[in-house]
Amino acid sequence: MADADSGAVVVIGGTRGLGLEVARAYAERGRTVVLSGRDAEQASSVAKELGGSTSGIGLDLTRLEEIPGRLVGIGPVAHLVLAAIDRDENTVRDYDVGRAMKLLTMKLAGSTEVLHTLLDRMSDDSSVLIFGGQARHRPYPGSLTVTTVNGGVEAMVRTLALELAPIRCNGLHPGIVTDSPQWSGNEAMIERTRARTPGGRTVTMADVVGAAAFLLENKAMNGTNLAVDAGWLLT
Repeated sequence: MADADSGAVVVIGGTRGLGLEVARAYAERGRTVVLSGRDAEQASSVAKELGGSTSGIGLDLTRLEEIPGRLVGIGPVAHLVLAAIDRDENTVRDYDVGRAMKLLTMKLAGSTEVLHTLLDRMSDDSSVLIFGGQARHRPYPGSLTVTTVNGGVEAMVRTLALELAPIRCNGLHPGIVTDSPQWSGNEAMIERTRARTPGGRTVTMADVVGAAAFLLENKAMNGTNLAVDAGWLLT
């Protein structure tokens, strides 16, 4: 099996947001990249835009039984990035179980099934990175499912680092990434975040991409849940 320098970088949830930026960074470095999105045509279009040895596949993480078939033909895998996320505002008083199950299935069971499917295509030098978020430590009204999922990611990372050894597994938990599409145009929120951050700066997508590469490639990093928030949680 090929080592981690020659295998593919697989980015699940790579058609937009932070997953797209991670895929872009590795494509620009000349790596073979496979990115996924729920819409196969969009994934293919994004892959063509990134160019190089980039391909796109359609993958819906809530359709657990379809995951193995969608991943046929991928491998060997150097790095697996599980970046797919969905937004859910759900409180216990106004609970939408359908929305909650979609996010829980996608982020926890779906991500695990992807890893299960690709595991025999990974080498001892491969690595896994799972995206979570800082709602695990800073919940807000409506974050019930999101906070639960982010806490689940934290626990998954520690467990997987033991189960997968010597394959490494780490988690990346960004704060508010102010130049991401999610926050575009929300200047009031950006300014509030900046004011609460030591040093008066906020997190950028480039910061998150740099942290992702560090966790994927530094062989001393294992079982770590890294906060990338410019010190936001300190305030």
